[in-house]
Amino acid sequence: MPVTLDPDAAFVYKAFQDAGRPAYETLSPTEAREYYRQARFVTNPEPPLLKSVEPLAIETADGIIPARLYTPRMLRQSNDCAPCLVFFHGGGWVIGDLDTHDVACRKLADEGQLIVISVDYRRAPEHKFPAAVDDATAATAWISDHAKELGLDTTRLIVGGDSAGGNLAAVVSIAARDGNGPSIAGQVLVYPATDFAMTQPSHREPETSILLTHTVIRWFRDHYLNSAADAEDWRASPARTQTLAGLPPAYILTAGADPLRDEGEEYARRLEKAGVDVTYRTFPGQFHGFFTMGKLLDQANVAARDIGAWLRALK
Repeated sequence: MPVTLDPDAAFVYKAFQDAGRPAYETLSPTEAREYYRQARFVTNPEPPLLKSVEPLAIETADGIIPARLYTPRMLRQSNDCAPCLVFFHGGGWVIGDLDTHDVACRKLADEGQLIVISVDYRRAPEHKFPAAVDDATAATAWISDHAKELGLDTTRLIVGGDSAGGNLAAVVSIAARDGNGPSIAGQVLVYPATDFAMTQPSHREPETSILLTHTVIRWFRDHYLNSAADAEDWRASPARTQTLAGLPPAYILTAGADPLRDEGEEYARRLEKAGVDVTYRTFPGQFHGFFTMGKLLDQANVAARDIGAWLRALK
């Protein structure tokens, strides 16, 4: 479909081009991680003031997973227990960490009036699929098991993330439904990667090859997966799971100029058809990654407020 960037998104895209922004596929994973980390100083908005931000160490069979717990000043509590969003950062399973998504987590905690726990799962290529999935699943289970000491309400445990993190949140929701994890009350999927087939029209439109290009997606895929066969595994491609029925309510966001646009929209439609309560939002004039760029793109702040409202209304 025709894609026209919003004026502010077009300005940001041109600024990145004029600055000679290197393509991730030209960098090593270590170089790409540092470049992504540094970009946050230019793109992230001012963070809201929270009550506290604390480090966590999540113990799993595969080792310690670093995490970060965000408590907002205004917290919805019942019997000293609060809802919690377990957040998985984006970055193609290769880049991204607690710091790159620190402001996003602060904003979600503030807007949603709930505790956010950001999980620093293992990244590829040092730890290929399904290491990230194993960490996301284990971390969610650990958080549920330690809910009392963390002040969390296990009946209001939500998972979420952007891009690769949205993929992991979708997978954790499916795993939990099938008995490999705690009950999940909701899932927030921000321009999620749902199917490594990458055959949807948005993967072939030149207008969507902005910042997240088709070549970059393949670079991420090749670092993350062990072989082409992994793409068939629902833990890599949650859209491949046998049925989406019985999954928790979902908030799904897509961006118009994003190669992942169509698979996110299709996943929302399939969830709804399976009887899942779905809130679908699209930002037609934005590109992939805009959600963390609130300093430059006000639509990112609009999205954070909308997600916060959905989180507050979630039963």
